[in-house]
This record gives sequence, C-alpha cells and structure tokens, in this order.
Amino acid sequence: MNVKTSAKVKTLGDAASSAIEKYFRKAVAHEAEVLKDKDAEELHQMRVGMRRLRSAVTGFAPVLDLPKAASERKIGKVGRILGTLRDLDVMLESLQNRYYPNLPTDEQEVLDEALLSLLKQRRRALKRVRAVLEHKSYQSLKESIENWVEKPQFRAIEHLPIAEVLPDLLLPQVSEFFLHPAWLLGTEYQDGKVKVADDLTAEAVEEKLAAEGTILHDLRKQAKRVRYLMNLFGDFYGPTYEAYVEDVKAVQECLGDIQDCEVLGEFLTDFVDRDLQKELPKLAGLFAEKRYGAWQKWQVLQRKYLKSEIRQDLRSTLIHPVVDDAAKVHSPHQK
Repeated sequence: MNVKTSAKVKTLGDAASSAIEKYFRKAVAHEAEVLKDKDAEELHQMRVGMRRLRSAVTGFAPVLDLPKAASERKIGKVGRILGTLRDLDVMLESLQNRYYPNLPTDEQEVLDEALLSLLKQRRRALKRVRAVLEHKSYQSLKESIENWVEKPQFRAIEHLPIAEVLPDLLLPQVSEFFLHPAWLLGTEYQDGKVKVADDLTAEAVEEKLAAEGTILHDLRKQAKRVRYLMNLFGDFYGPTYEAYVEDVKAVQECLGDIQDCEVLGEFLTDFVDRDLQKELPKLAGLFAEKRYGAWQKWQVLQRKYLKSEIRQDLRSTLIHPVVDDAAKVHSPHQK
C-alpha cells in the first residue's frame, strides 16, 4: 500500500490513516535492531515512533474505529516498556559522558559503583523489552494495525475536510496546555497582572523545585502531547505555526533537563543512602547548576506564554490553516 502524500490528504480520514501508517512503519522498522541491542539510537527511534503512533491514535480518536488489540492503551504499554530502557540509557550516557569527567577521583569511585548498578538494571529492562516484543499480544497489536492500515475503518465524520476540523482537533490540547497550573510557578500578582519572579537565587530555585517540581514534570508531559499532536499537521500551516511548535519543544526540553537532574539525583541518593550533598558534593553542585540554567530558560518561555496576546495569536494561528479548503488547488495566503 502506498503512503498517501500530504498533497492527496483532503479529508479527516485521509489524514488519520496517513499518520497512523507513517508512525507505525517508523516504529516497527527499528524492532529487529532493538532486539539485537547494538545501537542505543535504534531503541530511541522505535520509542519515538511508538509515541507518535500513540499521539496519532489519540489525536484522531474522534474519527477512528480501531480494533481493541490496537488500542491507545496497548500502544502506550509497549511505549512505556521501551521508555524504561531508554531512560536508563540516557542516565548512563549522562553520568558517564557529562558528569564523570568533571568529578574528583573519590566521587568517580562512587559513581563507578553506581554505574554498575545501573547496568544491572539495564540488563533487566532489556530482558523485559525482548519479552514484550516477542509476546503474542505485541504481535497481535502489530497485526491489527497492519490490517487496519490496509483497510481503514472510520466513524461517520471521516469525510469532513481536514482543514475545517483542524482547530477542533488542536485547540482542546492547546487549551489544556495553557491552563496548566505550572505556568504560575514562581510568579506573583502585581496590579492585577501576573509577574514572573526574576530575582530568584539558585538556592531559592532549588527550594521551589524540591517543593513543587512535580507540577513542572506534569507540564512537560502535556507539552510533549501538544508537540506530537501539532507535528501531525505541519503541512496545513505556515512558518508561524512551526515557530510555535519549536516553542512547545523548547518547553519540553528545558523542563526535561530539570527532570533528568531530579531523576539522577534521586537514584544516586538512594544508591549512596546518604545526603547527596555530603557524599557527592561536586556532582550535587553540577546538578544544581544544570537545574538553575534550565530554570532560567524556562522563565523566558514562561514570560512569553503568560502574555495574553501570544496565547491569542497561537489560537488564531490554529483557527486559520494556510490551506483553508484542502480540496482547492490554490490555497489562500495565511493571515
């Protein structure tokens, strides 16, 4: 079956089947190499493919009639198993290459033992990945999607022009993103307006993250959902839209840097079973430095997206695709 090109995508059903096929093919193309475990990039690419497949299934849910074996929940389960292994790879790479060379000998010795512990965890996680990818439920998932791709089944709205329904698909997730309470972390009200605190010291940021860091992690997950959903529809918008996608990606990445430091810190605190600041002071300082740098990047985006005119412009961009009617030969210009 030929993958549809964006030029031929006219209806909601066309867009849905095209996206699901694209990300399904991307995910399974890396499966054999993931099982061999020779290149960490193969795992990363399969995980990304699975995430994007899940995003497509979630984003196009109103139009899809998928078999139970190919549900969003089952795709998500495979993605999480892959994600556990990938997260360990990221931790190992980060500790070995970014932090290890910058530590004194005594801290390197502690880290050597911690890395061995991580490698043991990784072996267990790899075993689980192989078990899942060889299990009949995963084979059933693949077979179900393959069959659906060959003969897609939809709900009644499949014939609606894609450009007409794009705002309805995108705005709910973007609204949820905007309404997330993490946007107000480290802010105060002054004269009826929200002001981002720009005088927080590194120590104050550490305290704030210790108390309320989980809320930022939750916004990161929402940013990821929004980014993957927006990526599905880049062909129907112009450069303004792409710039907003890049901003959402930047939110995800700087909050990801904060979270990665938290995860590493928690693992090492459990490993040494003592205060990290006392046991590994240099490493703890490097984590704090990284978090503070990521926090400052986050504040730039926070200030931008707390402005009502920016939010309104993004909504307006979503409401006005460059292709107002995908059936027309000549597309009107963006506003």
